[in-house]
Amino acid sequence: MNRNVETFIGCDSPYEEANIVLFGAPFDSTTSFRPGARFGSAAMRHESFGLETYSPYQDKDLCDYNTFDSGDLELCFGSAEGALHDIEERTKEILSDGKLPLLLGGEHLVTLGSVRAVFEKYPDLHIIHFDAHADLREDYLGAKLSHACVIRRCHDLLGDGRIHQFCIRSGDREEFRFAEEHTEMHPFCFEGLKELVEELKKTNVPVYFTIDLDCLDPSVFPGTGTPEAGGVTFPQLLEAILAVSETNVVAADVNELAPMLDHSGISTAMACKVLRELILALN
Repeated sequence: MNRNVETFIGCDSPYEEANIVLFGAPFDSTTSFRPGARFGSAAMRHESFGLETYSPYQDKDLCDYNTFDSGDLELCFGSAEGALHDIEERTKEILSDGKLPLLLGGEHLVTLGSVRAVFEKYPDLHIIHFDAHADLREDYLGAKLSHACVIRRCHDLLGDGRIHQFCIRSGDREEFRFAEEHTEMHPFCFEGLKELVEELKKTNVPVYFTIDLDCLDPSVFPGTGTPEAGGVTFPQLLEAILAVSETNVVAADVNELAPMLDHSGISTAMACKVLRELILALN
């Protein structure tokens, strides 16, 4: 596997030495409102050089760790299933080499491809899900493969009691009723995350960590396809990421940046900083 020509800052270690492997999934063909997330991963790489590799929050530096950026997959925009297959295969390859896959979206549906591969290796998998939206619809306009249905499709694999949702503040009535019976939903904020982390640490179960960046309030992150008022701040998100990193995270993703929807560049800068902190927290 070859290193991408333009990597995320500080993520240019040789593949053989890497503990974490980044790869992009530039796919947004099921986006239900404003498209553009397919450009998120490339924008994050390019704009990351406005950051330092050092995090004063964690007193860690990307240069002190081995992270490999393999670039973006070449995905079929006309087939959601085809794109998911390619994401699944790349995730399997990374897992088989004993490394942690870190997927950069793309719309949130890309998570399903990675979860399929991780679930195959870790059948006792749990998912921790940060998002503005429940993503629990059975279908969206007849399509079962949609970013509005991604966590419902993950539930089809994992079943009850193993999906933990935070910051959720949008969805139809049936999604919230489904969550009451089948997932552990914590609406609006990160209340209950500390207790969940302590519970998961006791059993050391494998965790898939998915961050939809629209969990952030649109006042600090407007560059996303479906912005929802009432979100969290960067310090709140960082605190939550550090908490989740105490669990046995075996794979993760960051998704739903649509850079051209925020011409100021603030959203891309935010996404880059979230990714830097996530990489350092997982090392």
